[in-house]
Amino acid sequence: MPSIFSKIIQGEIPCYKIYEDDKTFAFLDIHPESKGHVLVVPKREVDKIYDLPTEDYDALMRTVKQISKHMETKLGTRILWKVVGTDVPHAHVHLMPLDPDWQYGHTLELSPEEFEEIRTNLEIS
Repeated sequence: MPSIFSKIIQGEIPCYKIYEDDKTFAFLDIHPESKGHVLVVPKREVDKIYDLPTEDYDALMRTVKQISKHMETKLGTRILWKVVGTDVPHAHVHLMPLDPDWQYGHTLELSPEEFEEIRTNLEIS
């Protein structure tokens, strides 16, 4: 059965997409720990990040780096990388802007309009 992230990549579940290439996909986390919390996932579905073939792992980390630099420029703050690997059985990296109010594990409630505003600001075309 496909993971929720595979369903998002396939367009079966809506998301606030900010980037896509042939190997990776990035979108806003709907349970963000900070405004602009992004998930970067490989299009290849594997449970653990270290089980990705080297080519896919390298593509994922290039995208993580590219989006982090973009986010830092747009938001003016450092970007935290977090790899947890237990909540969804599909490898992914969390990119979280560090703002003064950030608290580990605390999630924000954002409106669809707020998500869309963040997505528009962070989207890479």
